[in-house]
Amino acid sequence: MTLRSLTFVIGTGRSGSTALSRILNTHPDVLSLNEYMASVGDTAFPEGRVSGAEFWDALFRPTPYFAAMIRSGVLMPEFLYTRRPGRYTAETTGIPALSLMVLPHLTDDPDGLLDEIRAAVLDWPGRAAAEHHEALFELLRARFGRTAVVERSGYSTGWAPGLRAAFPYAKFVHLFRDGPDCALSMSRHPGYRMITLMREIRERTGVDSFGDLTDEHVRSLPPDLAPLLEERFDPALVRDRAFPLRRFGALWSELVAEGTRFLDGLPAAQRMTLAYEDLLDAPREELSRLAAFVGVEPSPQWLDSACALLDTGRRGSARNQLTAVELDDLRKSCAPGTRSLAHASRH
Repeated sequence: MTLRSLTFVIGTGRSGSTALSRILNTHPDVLSLNEYMASVGDTAFPEGRVSGAEFWDALFRPTPYFAAMIRSGVLMPEFLYTRRPGRYTAETTGIPALSLMVLPHLTDDPDGLLDEIRAAVLDWPGRAAAEHHEALFELLRARFGRTAVVERSGYSTGWAPGLRAAFPYAKFVHLFRDGPDCALSMSRHPGYRMITLMREIRERTGVDSFGDLTDEHVRSLPPDLAPLLEERFDPALVRDRAFPLRRFGALWSELVAEGTRFLDGLPAAQRMTLAYEDLLDAPREELSRLAAFVGVEPSPQWLDSACALLDTGRRGSARNQLTAVELDDLRKSCAPGTRSLAHASRH
């Protein structure tokens, strides 16, 4: 199966990407898949033939990383299901992967929609994982009467090569924001604070995957890191820890460079860049350009409603809130990513 229009918005996150998902969701022809990849992850793309039941399990099985955060009281604003709980809870059943952020973005009845998906998916024939995902996108596209599918997840540049391999016809939008502003936002977000701590655990233990961790690895970790690997931990370990801002600047640089390298390898017709600041400066022009790339019409009514969803107050937050010394240090850590963007703009 090849969908008529499939686009992935990749980027660092904390770059206006959640607002972009909301904007796309207001378009009558766009199926906006909010945080789909962040929800199902790499485990939903196993090699070989996958049965319908196996694919359903990948959609239903709670994401352990997010489940531990919720049980520990470390909630991200992106966890839409926890704001209006239904029949699933982190403490008892676990919140299905698809229910936490994807389905509540599409409907006020995520449990009902999950039931619809289950009834369809369980009977699907065995096939490659990518074909199952395409079939699910098509099911939801038809269910909501849309023509184009756009998936958007934060912290998603690392998935781009795999998505390119799975869906070679798909288009990609690289969304980015000013480095210091984005890094400062990351430093205050529980998800990115958690990401930074998880990366530190991998660095200290030398493992590529948490599945490779042994009891000896865990015992080697300091007492402010080891508990984060348990099913429940003290939220103060994430909330109250002091992080150097430059660590988030370095993370921003790494992700932006990853995104620009990936886009450089795509045919021109399958790639687009979108700067958050440009979106704020010229929303109608930039959203019209995005709509044309995705393959839908930018109606005046949609543009009017979309502009109302943009928050212009987030611009310049680093300059306004940091001391000169802090800002200079943060800019230095963001310099490699800034150079990557500058190089990409010249080509």
